[in-house]
Amino acid sequence: MRILVTGACGFVGSTMITHWLTQGSDYQFVGLDNLQRPGSDINREKLQRLGVELYHGDLRHASDLAVLPKVDFVIDAAANPSVLAGLGDRGQSRQLVEHNLIGTLNLLEYCRTHQAGLVLLSTSRVYSIEHLTALPLTVAEHAFTLDTASLDASLSATVSSLGINERFSTQAPISLYGATKLASETMALEYGKTFGLPIWINRCGVMAGAGQFARADQGIFSFWVHRWAENKPLRYIGFGGHGHQVRDCLHPADLCKLVEKQLAESVESDKPRLVNVSGGIASAMSLAQLSQWCADRFTPEQVGKDDADRPFDLPWVVLDHSLATKTWGWQPTISTTQILEQLAAFAMDHPQWLKATGGDR
Repeated sequence: MRILVTGACGFVGSTMITHWLTQGSDYQFVGLDNLQRPGSDINREKLQRLGVELYHGDLRHASDLAVLPKVDFVIDAAANPSVLAGLGDRGQSRQLVEHNLIGTLNLLEYCRTHQAGLVLLSTSRVYSIEHLTALPLTVAEHAFTLDTASLDASLSATVSSLGINERFSTQAPISLYGATKLASETMALEYGKTFGLPIWINRCGVMAGAGQFARADQGIFSFWVHRWAENKPLRYIGFGGHGHQVRDCLHPADLCKLVEKQLAESVESDKPRLVNVSGGIASAMSLAQLSQWCADRFTPEQVGKDDADRPFDLPWVVLDHSLATKTWGWQPTISTTQILEQLAAFAMDHPQWLKATGGDR
């Protein structure tokens, strides 16, 4: 099977390709990347050594896709991933839409032309901010925890102690970033139905692992560990400045195991086209708990506090991956502790990683 991976030189794309090739997979890979992110060149060199056929191109430009060879499937790992994207001046909102939505439309046209399937990597940020911030939470062990006893009965079908499931509200506001990803999901499903394309959508939790670009918008776990290892200042923002906000954690190698199953399905498959993919509640950790882990692993440091709220910040986001487990027999196998240890070891071996990937700004 020949597979095009967009965002191939980003963390998720490059890690998935590397995982498959080093595990002896017989997939053949074509990679596309615009190489704009700091650190992309590092991954490009690694993929070139593995023999990946790489193209420099931008999904916003249909002509850049026209020169690509025919493939059987596309894994779309390209996006502007920041929830704060598009909030600046000088057309940044339009750039966000062009990257994340127009880019997806161009890619779907490429899939239609070549009758290729698509695996779209989406995000937990498609879920409603108002509904998430309204969830009843308590604090336990320096982390926000869902208070299931106080949960409104109307929400019982969409959220539980396992996290948020796929039926949770996607009502606006969800941020400009979330809106582009939700619209991309809709268009992908419509193209699949209209043109008979196998489409799979994976709403991912926070991705993390060794080699991830050490910027907050690329993944908070990597950002935090690398800044701690390099003795750079850190601070808790919002929610009283206590660091109680919680996220789940997923390694791309675990994502690969699910995508392999999806790639093997036919267009006639009756399996759900959209699932949450995450480390789930077992992987969930607050910033305060992450800081304690870093203090134990490295040396104790003082974390600053800023209780000012920021747009779109959320106190508790944990995805329930039960549907993916029930449908595909999939379970994450790499624990948060294992991921953090990978990050710590990588940080010690690459003491200038923040500078190389733009995380020292």
